[in-house]
Amino acid sequence: MLDVNEVRADFPILKREVNGKPLVYLDNGASAQKPQVVIDAMNTAYSHEYANVHRGLHYLSNLATEKYEGVRGIIARFLNVADESQIILNSGTTEGINMVAYGWAMPRFEPGDEVVLSVMEHHANIVPWHFLRERQGAVLKWVDTDMNGALDAQKVIDAIGPKTKLVAISHLSNVLGTKVDVKAICAAARAKGVAVLVDGSQAAVHMPVNVDDLGCDFYAITGHKLYGPSGSGAIYVRRERMEEMRPFMGGGDMIREVTKENVVYNDAPMKFEAGTPGIVQTIGLGVALNYMMDLGMENIAAHENRIRDYADQRLAGLNWLQVQGHAPDKAAIFSFTMDGAGHAHDISTILDKKGVAVRAGQHCAAPLMDHLGLAATCRASFGVYNTEAEVDALIDALELCHDLFA
Repeated sequence: MLDVNEVRADFPILKREVNGKPLVYLDNGASAQKPQVVIDAMNTAYSHEYANVHRGLHYLSNLATEKYEGVRGIIARFLNVADESQIILNSGTTEGINMVAYGWAMPRFEPGDEVVLSVMEHHANIVPWHFLRERQGAVLKWVDTDMNGALDAQKVIDAIGPKTKLVAISHLSNVLGTKVDVKAICAAARAKGVAVLVDGSQAAVHMPVNVDDLGCDFYAITGHKLYGPSGSGAIYVRRERMEEMRPFMGGGDMIREVTKENVVYNDAPMKFEAGTPGIVQTIGLGVALNYMMDLGMENIAAHENRIRDYADQRLAGLNWLQVQGHAPDKAAIFSFTMDGAGHAHDISTILDKKGVAVRAGQHCAAPLMDHLGLAATCRASFGVYNTEAEVDALIDALELCHDLFA
């Protein structure tokens, strides 16, 4: 079992106060805090070990290359991928999805070809497909959630038609906490010859993920939600799809030979990693993932499920609060509105006065907000270091907020 007090001791920022109150950080869905081991590793890399990777033969370059390239294997273990050469390092999920859109989809899509999406996708898994619609004539097919915010995998499968070339789906909603049965979707899509891209930005931090078992073609993660630094991330690409992809960007290590007349590309995955990468950020991501694996993903999931159940119970007692999304086995993510409150931003500002950090707005999910009939919500998203006492602090702050609006 995870000892949350020991975990909290690993995160220096949790010791600070905000507005004279102990910090209660509940904005993990946007970006998680960093443990000291990640901060130390990045400081050491910059202070004592920094050099560019791959192209140097000197000691520091070799050391930086070894540490940087070692992260590919760490990510493969974290995602339960047998072949680490199917991991492409990048700056995060947004770059990964755009890489698929430009490198795999654009050469294959013709006018009328379809991308199947759910209404609860993050903009990072919507906008690249709008590019495809604008430039290639693709058709976006949308699948709605039910009244509880659950997404029926069969409805996604039923939306796959003869013109469908890709299903692009989130493993876990950043607004509703809804988990999606992507394994069932992948199996059905594969039987129909349709590729599946999974946005794993939220799922990978909350629960164990086995990409080889899921059977998807693409699985994207982003480091700053995984207790690692911003500007880090990766995408898994199935070997067959990798062979079908053209490079997204050119330059640096993605080439083997350049002449005036021709260019010879490097082998994958280097073929898709142009330019000087985020060396230290990627090293920090590797340390963060090792930290999570040392805690145990099952232990993290069990702890967060306990927090989820307690928060769900406490929030249900506030009859003037409307929580969006009650899908079974959801993650510890709660989006809500309040009777009498002018805007979600007003709620967030008042909670901040009590040291409680939540997110307010559309959460980069405007189609979902339209589907829910809302302009915006507040979102409290919990992580590995959050406690039941912090749930109580949230409730106290919400009650204060409600009193002010009453």
